[in-house]
Amino acid sequence: MGQNAPQYRLEKLPPPKEKVETIEILKQTTRSASALAELKGIAKTIPNQAMLMNAIVLREAKDSSEIENIITTQDELYKALSINKTNISPATKEVVNYREAIFFGFNLVKKQEFLRMSDIVSIQQQLVDNSAGIRSIPGTVLKNDKTGEVIYTPPQDKAEILDLLSNFVDYFNQPNDLPPLVNMAILHYQFESIHPFYDGNGRTGRILNILYLILNQLIDVPILYLSSYIIANKTEYYRLLNQVNRMGEWEDWILFMLQAVENTSRETITRIMKIKNLLDSTIDLVRQKANKVYTKELVELLFEQPYTKIEFVVKKLGVERKAASRYLKELENIGVVESQKVGRETLYINKELMDILKQ
Repeated sequence: MGQNAPQYRLEKLPPPKEKVETIEILKQTTRSASALAELKGIAKTIPNQAMLMNAIVLREAKDSSEIENIITTQDELYKALSINKTNISPATKEVVNYREAIFFGFNLVKKQEFLRMSDIVSIQQQLVDNSAGIRSIPGTVLKNDKTGEVIYTPPQDKAEILDLLSNFVDYFNQPNDLPPLVNMAILHYQFESIHPFYDGNGRTGRILNILYLILNQLIDVPILYLSSYIIANKTEYYRLLNQVNRMGEWEDWILFMLQAVENTSRETITRIMKIKNLLDSTIDLVRQKANKVYTKELVELLFEQPYTKIEFVVKKLGVERKAASRYLKELENIGVVESQKVGRETLYINKELMDILKQ
């Protein structure tokens, strides 16, 4: 490890109260909490929550992985979920793993209403597809991609990492008198600074953000993700993280994370409204032009699985393959879906929904 590796002693939580409860932070917390409450309310107007989660979670999986330079397209992703997963690119597989890790974490917190250290390890394992677990070999440093300069050296000793993680988990699970959104920012900083794994720390940390909001009932389902905001402000995100490490300056970091919540809540509200409007207009169109095949479940399936296929219809509606095939062809005839041949499979794509998800 080079002599130029700055190492700052990472303090346990909580941070000094006067640094994380400034007037500016409290003002921004009010704005962010209000936007998030609006998002929570609007999400409830979508009758099928699985539909919403699938759409928003997949977009997040793509964006969050992009922060780690794992690049794939939305189309590749949906194809991967619709056809045999053995033929997909390594980048797409990583994004699919991220999606599975989110649902795994969501089901855990819904069931047990807290998170253990072993749960965090399991979420990271789902993500990276290996069982290396918590770092036990020294030598991990964080470098500037472009210059190679070491910008941060996380704790190296396994006992110290475990001690800090144990403190992190206690803080994550125990209520305190700070607003939950401020705590989310504090926890995100702490987790990224502990950097407990060899790989996948950023993605695991971003999943923990959403699980914390769900545990604190700020949202019901995993639909608020900050990755697109972080991508747009990546340099600032890392600069402010570092500023807390080097100088204990919390205010700007917390404000950044709170603004990310407000901004992303508003964007997600817009996207959900577009999805809802498209769902309503699709239901009307199918009723008018293909009434014989219309069922609410069939139309919702096209939103749960924008790349759908015969066997999805068979499973969802409990019909024969022949009938399922007829339904999808009828929907294609009236312009609701477009078919695409992928190997031996025919996929039926909800193009208008895909356009909303790509915006």
